[in-house]
Parts: sequence; structure tokens; C-alpha cells
Amino acid sequence: MNANPYLEALQSQSPRFESTLRSIGLVAATEATVLIMGETGTGKELAARAIHAGSPRASRPLVTVNCATIPDELAESTLFGHRRGAFTGALADQPGLVDQADGGTLFLDELGELPLALQAKLLRLLENGETRAVGETGTRRVDLRVVAATHRDLSAMVEAGEFRADLYFRLAGVPVELLPLRDRQGDVDWLFARFLAENAARNGVAQPRLTARATGVLRRYRWPGNVRELKQLAERLVIFHAGGVVDVEALPPAMRSAAQSERGGPLAPGFVLPEGGVDLEAVESDLLRQALAHTGGNKSHAARLLHLSRDTFLYRLKKFAIE
Repeated sequence: MNANPYLEALQSQSPRFESTLRSIGLVAATEATVLIMGETGTGKELAARAIHAGSPRASRPLVTVNCATIPDELAESTLFGHRRGAFTGALADQPGLVDQADGGTLFLDELGELPLALQAKLLRLLENGETRAVGETGTRRVDLRVVAATHRDLSAMVEAGEFRADLYFRLAGVPVELLPLRDRQGDVDWLFARFLAENAARNGVAQPRLTARATGVLRRYRWPGNVRELKQLAERLVIFHAGGVVDVEALPPAMRSAAQSERGGPLAPGFVLPEGGVDLEAVESDLLRQALAHTGGNKSHAARLLHLSRDTFLYRLKKFAIE
């Protein structure tokens, strides 16, 4: 069997993330609908491409739809197509993206942005393989696989009435959670070295070298943009510091601010470190308990309060044996 280049692009040194990649490889060979969850920049589109490339449909089209970029008034026509005369300006039949994916895979990126009015049609497509264009009187059958992705907490959206519960449970049968970079132990160093080498080779220049201080900053940084942000930093440093030495001052402003504690400065305005230091695990455990108490035990809301994905929040509850 040929190697899956998209799965290889997601490779990791983190045991937890490697487990996720094995799951992607297993689910790819099936016809199951898959919901990929993760923060911006964690590689959701790569995961979707890996699933398609490892499936029996690999030789057929992969049609990608970014639900966040389609205007609400055009969403139904864009996805399902329209018939001539269905509305003003519909001068000819127009197939939708669902039709273009027939026989292959439809990837619905940013699914949480799909208008509620269209979610019932998507559910019918998932359950019966039926589609109907705007202005069409009957339904037609299509043969496709659906892979969806979102950075939003769909279970919380269901509770808030912003997402259909039946569609959520139909999608969430085979979930894939992509961990944020900050939770992937060892991956910052390993991936950064890989990205530096790739960019230097591509540009025909020597790699820059990071000081111990700069390396420490990268390890402590929270990486809100995840792997995408790390990759962009490597590209930037190769362009502007090829063959040179990179210290903290050469890092972007957001990362330089994280260097304050490395230089022995205050951790926050007015913060005083108590004698004997701080038990960080006790602090984290206390924060988890406070978030649960504040939300009346609602785990989804507590996770959002702490800016964690629901799976990461549940993992940490288990880690600290919090009921």
C-alpha cells in the first residue's frame, strides 16, 4: 500500500497525538462519517485529506467546502445546486458541491458556521444519501462520504440551540480530536527543527540557530495558532536570520512578552511569588474545580471558561481524579 502523504505530514513525537493518527488511519479505510475537532491551526484539513487519501474513494474527487465563507443566502444553492428559474438570476441548471462530490468525499470545514436552516438537508443527505436542488421537485440519490471539521464546541452549540442535536449525534459517531500544540509533549522542539530544515533546504540557505533563551520561550509559549503558527515562525526566521543566531529579541512581540519571566521579570503586574514557590498541579486542579462549580457542573461550559477543548478538559479531570 502506498504511504499516505497527508498522514505523514501530521507525524508527531507525542504519544497521545500518535494515537490519534493511528485512529485516522483506521477510520480512513471505512465509509464512516467523521467529525474532526480541534483549534485553529491543528491540521484539520490535513486530517480530512488523510482520511480521503486512505479510503477506497481516494481516486475520486475530494470537494472542500468552507462553511464560514459562504453567504447565508447562497449557502443552499452552493451546496445543493439550483434549477433554472428557481430564483431571479437562475438562468440555467447549476449543480451544487454535493453533486460534484458524488462518488468521492465531501469535506465540510467549519461546520459550526452552517446555517440552521440547512442543517436538516445535510442530515437527510447523511441518513438517506438524498439531495434536492433549489427549485427541484423531487430528490435524487448521491453516493458520497462526508467528513466535517470544526474549531467550535458543537455540544455547547446544541445546548444553546445553535446546532441541531440530531445532526450533531449523527456526525459525532466517529470523532477525531486533534490536540493543540501546547498539549503535544515534545512536538514544539521536534516540529520546529523539522520546519527550519525544510525551509532552509527550500531556500538554499543555512539554518538559523536559536539561543537557549529563545528555545525556552518557544517551549513556554501557548501557541494559539498551533502548528500553523510554529511553521510560519520557522519560515520567517529562515528568511531574515539564515545562518545567524536567533535570540529572544528576534521573536515576534507575542512571544517576546512570554520571555519576561525567563529574564526574571514579574509574571504579571503586582504578582508576588509566595515563599516556597507554587504547586502548579494544585493550582490547575483548583481551577478545574472552580470552573465546574461556577457552571453548575456543566463540563462543556466549564471547558470554554478555561479556554480548553472539551476533550482536553475531560482528560484533565481524569488526571486529577475530579468527579
